[in-house]
Amino acid sequence: MASFNRVILLGNITRDIELKYTQSSLAVTELGLAVNDRRKNQAGEWVEETTFVDVTLWGRTAEIAGEYLGKGSSVLIEGRLKLDTWEKEGQKRSKLRVVGERMQMLGTRGNGGNRAGSESHDTQSASADSSPADSSPADSSPAVAGGPPDDDVPF
Repeated sequence: MASFNRVILLGNITRDIELKYTQSSLAVTELGLAVNDRRKNQAGEWVEETTFVDVTLWGRTAEIAGEYLGKGSSVLIEGRLKLDTWEKEGQKRSKLRVVGERMQMLGTRGNGGNRAGSESHDTQSASADSSPADSSPADSSPAVAGGPPDDDVPF
């Protein structure tokens, strides 16, 4: 049976980035992403619905997010869904999150967010695994494609 696990999200970061490192010096960050949907209801009125998604970034992608992104920054994330399960006080719990494998910064929203101005960086993880034990820093380093736009652009 074939399967396909791919997610593409475009939204705004809900809190400042906290960059952490595993014992093997692999960078990791958890960020909150707010994704808005605007549609008409049965009465013909426009309704906005916001979905909050937790995203995990690994390696160089996490470091770039920590350096350039902040609360309110617009970002496109491509990755896969992962179900986390745990037990707390005898209750089984679970949470669906996104493991980001590619990130595209889209600039700032208002004056907040993207601390480096409106630079655009595209990062892609060669192997963005959610389990640091299965990947070494060399395996999880993203290849950085693109870069900041030329300063000579007249707009």
